[in-house]
Amino acid sequence: MSTAVQQEQLDEIREIVAEVLEVEPEEITETSNFANDHEADSLRAIEILARLEKKYKVEIPQSDLPKMENLTAVYQILAERAGWLD
Repeated sequence: MSTAVQQEQLDEIREIVAEVLEVEPEEITETSNFANDHEADSLRAIEILARLEKKYKVEIPQSDLPKMENLTAVYQILAERAGWLD
């Protein structure tokens, strides 16, 4: 997979996360912690998970929620579930 495709996917995920957290996409860095840096709570985490599942037509177990603490982690989990890493 090309870096351009990965960046596009990351940008799409950033948009979803920013919308749920009610912040500007530019405020979401690859390593900013959703809970500590953007005051995300468990309800917002579940909403992010639900939107990702709907958009990418994948199933992400709720047991993965604690790992989804920043954009990089969300991308990794989603990429595994969507088969982007093959």
